[in-house]
Amino acid sequence: MADPSTYRPSPGSIPDAPGVYKFRDATRRVIYVGKAKTLRARLNSYFADLSGLHPRTRQMVTTAASVEWTVVGTEVEALQLEYNWIKEFDPRFNVRYRDDKSYPVLAVTLNEEFPRLHVYRGPRRKGVRYFGPYAHAWAIRETLDLLLRVFPARTCSTGVFRRHGQIGRPCLLGYIDKCSAPCVGRVSAEEHREIVEDFCDFLAGRTDLMMRRLEKEMAAASQSLEFERAARLRDDLGALRRAMEKQAVVFGDGTDADVIAFAHDDLEAAVQVFHVRGGRVRGQRGWVIDKVEDMDVRALVAQFLSQFYAEQADLAEQAPGGGSPVPREVLVPELPPDADALTEWLSELRGAKVRLRVAQRGDKRALAETVARNAKEAFAQHKLRRAGDLTARSAALAELQEYLGLDSAPLRIECVDISHISGSDVVASLVVFEDGVARKSEYRRFALREAATEGDVAAIAEVVRRRFSRYLKETAPESAEQADVPEEMPDQRPGIDPETGKPRKFAYPPNLLVVDGAGPQATAAADVLADLGVTDVAVVGLAKRLEEVWLPVDPDPVILPRTSDALYLLQRVRDEAHRFAIQYHRQKRSKRVQASALDGVPGLGQARKTALIKHFGSVKRLKQASVDEISAVPGFGKRTAEAVHAALGGGNSEKRGESRE
Repeated sequence: MADPSTYRPSPGSIPDAPGVYKFRDATRRVIYVGKAKTLRARLNSYFADLSGLHPRTRQMVTTAASVEWTVVGTEVEALQLEYNWIKEFDPRFNVRYRDDKSYPVLAVTLNEEFPRLHVYRGPRRKGVRYFGPYAHAWAIRETLDLLLRVFPARTCSTGVFRRHGQIGRPCLLGYIDKCSAPCVGRVSAEEHREIVEDFCDFLAGRTDLMMRRLEKEMAAASQSLEFERAARLRDDLGALRRAMEKQAVVFGDGTDADVIAFAHDDLEAAVQVFHVRGGRVRGQRGWVIDKVEDMDVRALVAQFLSQFYAEQADLAEQAPGGGSPVPREVLVPELPPDADALTEWLSELRGAKVRLRVAQRGDKRALAETVARNAKEAFAQHKLRRAGDLTARSAALAELQEYLGLDSAPLRIECVDISHISGSDVVASLVVFEDGVARKSEYRRFALREAATEGDVAAIAEVVRRRFSRYLKETAPESAEQADVPEEMPDQRPGIDPETGKPRKFAYPPNLLVVDGAGPQATAAADVLADLGVTDVAVVGLAKRLEEVWLPVDPDPVILPRTSDALYLLQRVRDEAHRFAIQYHRQKRSKRVQASALDGVPGLGQARKTALIKHFGSVKRLKQASVDEISAVPGFGKRTAEAVHAALGGGNSEKRGESRE
């Protein structure tokens, strides 16, 4: 691991100008390329305190052995040079938004004498026009099957086309009029190409012109008493309408736009793009990437636009004829810091003006929200994918054993999290994972009393003390006979409820205790366990900001590999504890806020307020209760019930009711 201070350039030698920089490792290989509006400020940020850097940034600067830069005139030039260098050097720490080859497209081989329509996956080729990408191959095949009755173009492979040409007989599609059978000369090459071009025009969004033309031909055939041809044209129109219905209508003004959204945490980001052409969603793409630096949504937008559209422009050069890769409008969740430079650069790629903006209202805003939901769903699925896989769970437990130096794999993991607002309504959660899967029946929650005002470290200590004190109490033998129970009689062992034969609530200790926090929280939990004499439970802290794993007393954290299954499991355990704690905190706070409506009632303490809320469920129901119903609550007499009823406006409502009568 290199020390960044050994190759740090002196601050005065770095120009205060826009430019592009490269980090190289000890073998002179470029490992990271970036651009900056001001090189001096940007590069100096990499040589700050290592503990404050993003984990992947820290890994990059400690892998590098040198840094160099090139000054450019404008931010647009910086964008272009950055992409060219990323493409040339393929640095390991840079994100590349390459086309995901798992997305199928509809390809039209215009470079052949008899163009072919087919589903395709793979790199773009010159002379082939592509439509999509589509989410599923079956969606392309359904659309293609509908359109072939209107545009009977060739869909067979080259081998099948030649074979039927040799035998002089068309395939089944030729017999059912879903292919014009150019293989046997039913149409000439020019006529077949005209059919294919009409097909491309329809998919490119020029649907209204096609529909009007068919309607005119149908009317003309009907007037000429060619009823069979008119009926066929009517069926063709119906097929076109059904094909159009399969592509959701988004805008009525023929909008040409890409709608982009992100979901992210400190270390990863998911991006979703909906491609809208001719007012319809023509395709959808998505990626999940590692963050190289600590980036917010604005920085993610800037990175994505520069990488994605430059890559698409390269593909368009390799396969001309498919239209511009940049739409007239790009809708993003937030404008990037260098929005003007990016807009100018995108306009150059398109060869016409491009609008980069945030959708504020109407249909475009609604679509942007839909794309955002897709991004969040994709990110959630990405997080849960490994957790749901048995092999990945086993690997995660084995990795935790190795990284943390445990004697065995932590088959039972418990995690503690604290939730409060400025020290009020302090609560804690304890969640349990067994074999990498949540065991919700074992979850516990705590309302904290002793450490409520002393901070998170004291709160963690209180929860751990209460949890393991119960464990020691429930597993302590009640008699000498119980201490000597043989293994053949497990129902009579300590920790087993003799009535139900099931373990008591806190009878099983975890192999690993995770606390939400860094070194101080982990040390506090370990000190409590030592005081209680519990020596067979490992303790770690998981810090949210940088996802570092802290062992008690150790001055430095354990850095788990970013893509490791062990880190995914720890994150999921911590996030579940956080969710469970927040849920309990909100319940407590809601009840406290409801009970505050009773503050003005004389002689009514917190315990009696809570009893009222618990009995009636809410202040709203309490307001609807009569004096007799309130006095029926244990501990409430007639006079107190009348005071509560009057404080909540019950008396006034009765008077209003009498006046109405």
